[in-house]
Formats: sequence, structure tokens, C-alpha cells
Amino acid sequence: MPNEANYLDITLLGKEYRVACPPAEHAALLAAVAYVDEKMHDIAEKTKSNIAERIAVMAALNIAHEHLSQAHPADETQSIGGPQTALDFGAVKRRISDMEAELDAVLAPQDKLL
Repeated sequence: MPNEANYLDITLLGKEYRVACPPAEHAALLAAVAYVDEKMHDIAEKTKSNIAERIAVMAALNIAHEHLSQAHPADETQSIGGPQTALDFGAVKRRISDMEAELDAVLAPQDKLL
């Protein structure tokens, strides 16, 4: 593959991926991979699920929740941006919880198939 240095082979939840990444950002990407992989393994363990897509979605939601909580820890109902770009973090957290519950309900029958 041309320009091999612009790619990095990573592993998430035991699955290998090749991702485009400038050499200067390899260390940062590897740190992110380690963090995401740890989250995915934690979720797989807690939910007893081995459905990679479900685990990835739950990890993404948890990481987004952490990020939003750290960005605005003092006031969870705080909004940012103007009237057209306002973001209510309390509403975002509630929506993430609703999505998690919906995913659990939809994917529960698949867990029984395994």
C-alpha cells in the first residue's frame, strides 16, 4: 500500500483495523484506541454482550457523555451557542439514556440467539 506511514493498524475488541493517520498523530491515536478498547471491553463485560455493533454504540455514547460532562460539569442544563446552535446538556444526557434503553430493548432478542 502506498504511503504506509500514513496508515496505522489498530485493534479494537480483538478486531484489527487499518486507519489513515499522519505519522505525527500516531501516538495520540494509539492513546485513543487504548481508551476506546478499554471502554468496549468494560461494556462487553457488564452487559455480557458479544455483539460488536452494540458494544461500539454504547461505548460511543458513554464517551460522548463523559466528554459533555467534563466540558460543562458545573451546570448540566447549561446551553452553549446562539439561539440557532444552543445545546442543552441535560437534554443530551436524557436523550443518550433514552437511546441506551432503546438499544437494549431492540438488541435483547439478539442476545438470546447467541
